[in-house]
Amino acid sequence: MTKKTFIRAVEFWLPDASNSLLEFGGGFYGEAKRLQASSQNLCFGRGEGLPGQAWEAGHPVMLTQLQVPLFRRAAAAKAHGLTSAVALPSFVGDQLRAVSVLFCGDDDEHAGAIELWHNDPEEGVDLTLQDGYYGTTGDTFEFLSRSTSFRAGTGLPGRAWGSQAPVFMPDLGRGSGFLRADSAVKVGINRGFAVPCGSADGQTYVLAFLSALATPIARRVDVWAPDALQSHLAHSFGFSEDSGAVLPTSDDKLGFDTSPAGQVFSTGLPQLLEQTLLIPVGLQGRVTAVLGLTL
Repeated sequence: MTKKTFIRAVEFWLPDASNSLLEFGGGFYGEAKRLQASSQNLCFGRGEGLPGQAWEAGHPVMLTQLQVPLFRRAAAAKAHGLTSAVALPSFVGDQLRAVSVLFCGDDDEHAGAIELWHNDPEEGVDLTLQDGYYGTTGDTFEFLSRSTSFRAGTGLPGRAWGSQAPVFMPDLGRGSGFLRADSAVKVGINRGFAVPCGSADGQTYVLAFLSALATPIARRVDVWAPDALQSHLAHSFGFSEDSGAVLPTSDDKLGFDTSPAGQVFSTGLPQLLEQTLLIPVGLQGRVTAVLGLTL
């Protein structure tokens, strides 16, 4: 039996020619056909719906409950068991290039959590939890998470912040560097994945996904980053739920203009390849890597 992934559907929205509306750019919805049908003809102004909220705020926005009026497609999401979502704006310089939206779902048999960590350099040097969805993981793990903070380079969110690149931890047991390991293991969480997120306000945001063995974050996660000479993209990391770690090879060198991942890196525009969403990753208006999520 195929496992359900914690991320159930993905989509992205693009500014129109007048830069006044976000239009549907593409999406993969899996079994969520009603959500797909209700999305394709929509558009959002600044502050409207989840994509428009991320555009207006200039940083990632999370909804821990998919309810109207903040989420216009609430009935379709509920019909497919989608419980939370996060919108990630992508910037090149100060220009919004796209807003990617990731929808998650869990139930009594499928545990997972999403966390949005934030640092304002004028207020301190730590990442603190701005918002989080903890579903069926229990109150103890949520309480511990909300009372935890991270410096750059420490813990899962801090490592993503310090490296300015996605960080994937396939096993959050002891010795993994995951500071909440004991509590995570008790509630069944074993995978962790963190991504630094772009913003227009100069502040730092890191999105973290945590999932249980029965509910992988995605079927496959890939990361591409430029080489030292900035001459091409290299496949720096991959993990497949079917085969485990995917080791980089010399054949994984991609041109900036001749490959989908390279085009995402160069333009800051997401691309959808069948069941894989390629998302630009970066801080302070500069793309530093490309993330691939295969559902």
